[in-house]
Amino acid sequence: MDLSVASLLAFLAGLVALYIIGLLLVIPLKFLIKLLINAIMGGVLLFVFNIIAGFFGLNIIINPFNALIVGILGVPGVILLLILKFIL
Repeated sequence: MDLSVASLLAFLAGLVALYIIGLLLVIPLKFLIKLLINAIMGGVLLFVFNIIAGFFGLNIIINPFNALIVGILGVPGVILLLILKFIL
């Protein structure tokens, strides 16, 4: 079995390329999972807000867009949605 330097370098280059391709596929998946978790948390926060603010006559419709805004921004997202509701 004769291993030349060229075949060894090609093998190592293939491993590096496979590693880089793997990273390129995993990073967007992590971002999408984080975005989904934030949207779910935003929906829960909107639900709790609607229960508490319902006593004062305030409510924000829970939809995926609003949940995503609140999931990314947190409490300032709820304030933003309230301001937008009163403006629009």
